[in-house]
Amino acid sequence: MDILRPASRRQQEIVTLVRETGRVSVEDLVARFGVTPQTIRRDLNDLGEARLITRTHGGAVVASGVENLAYEARKLVAQSNKRRIGEAAAKLIPDHSSLFINLGTTTEEVAQALVNHTGLLVITNNINVANLLYRNSSINVVIAGGTIRPTDGGVVGQMAADIIRQFKVDLAIIGTSAIDEDGTLLDYDVREVQVSRAIIENARQVVLVTDQTKFNRRAPVRIARLDEIHTLVTDRIPPKMSELLQRLGTEVIETGGELDED
Repeated sequence: MDILRPASRRQQEIVTLVRETGRVSVEDLVARFGVTPQTIRRDLNDLGEARLITRTHGGAVVASGVENLAYEARKLVAQSNKRRIGEAAAKLIPDHSSLFINLGTTTEEVAQALVNHTGLLVITNNINVANLLYRNSSINVVIAGGTIRPTDGGVVGQMAADIIRQFKVDLAIIGTSAIDEDGTLLDYDVREVQVSRAIIENARQVVLVTDQTKFNRRAPVRIARLDEIHTLVTDRIPPKMSELLQRLGTEVIETGGELDED
C-alpha cells in the first residue's frame, strides 16, 4: 500500500469521512458501506499504518502531523486505558508532596485519581485539572498565568513558563502528543512546549503518562527526550520502544487494557 494515499475508493471515502467528522466507528462504517466488520477493521488498520487516521478501539479519529485533534475527540481516544493510566500514576504520588501537572487528557485522568489525596501542592497550566482538584480543601492548587487556549483550557506561553520556574517540586506529571521512534517527545504548540520544558527542568522526578496511540503519531515541536523521563506510565509499549526504554533505564509501568484495534 502507498504510504501517502488510501489503496481503495472505500478507504478514500473513509479518510474523507474521518476528516469531516473527526471520528468514525466500525459499526457505522459497516452500515455505510455494506461490508463485514473484518473488512472495515482491515481498512482502518491499513489507514492507521499509513498515518492517514489514528486507530482507536472500535473505530478511528483524524490524524495530523501538524495539528492536534480537537479536545473532545482526544478525550474519546483510548478513554478507558487513560483512566487506568491515571489511576496507576496517582499511586506514585504520596500525600503531602508537591507536583506539576501539565496539559492533556491523560494528565487530567491523573488529577481525577488524586481528588482524595491530602496535603498536595499542585501547580498546573491546565484549567481542567484545577477544576478537578480545587474543591478538596487539603489540596493547594496554583494556576500558572498567561494566555488561555480556548480549544482546551490550557494556559500556554512565556508568562506561564516563568511562573512555573518559581517552583521546585517533587514530581512532574506530563503528557505528550507524540513519541518518535528515537525517543523524542513531541507536541504541536510551541507555546505549550515552553511550559512543558519549564516543568521538566524544575521537577525532581518526571513521570510521563501516555497511551499507546502516541507511539504512532507525529508532531512537529520537540518537548524532551525519553532519557529525561524517570517513569513512563502507559497501557502498552511497542517492542522497539521497549528496547529503547531498557537501554535508557527508564522505569516502565504498563497498565494493560484494550488494544488499539478491534
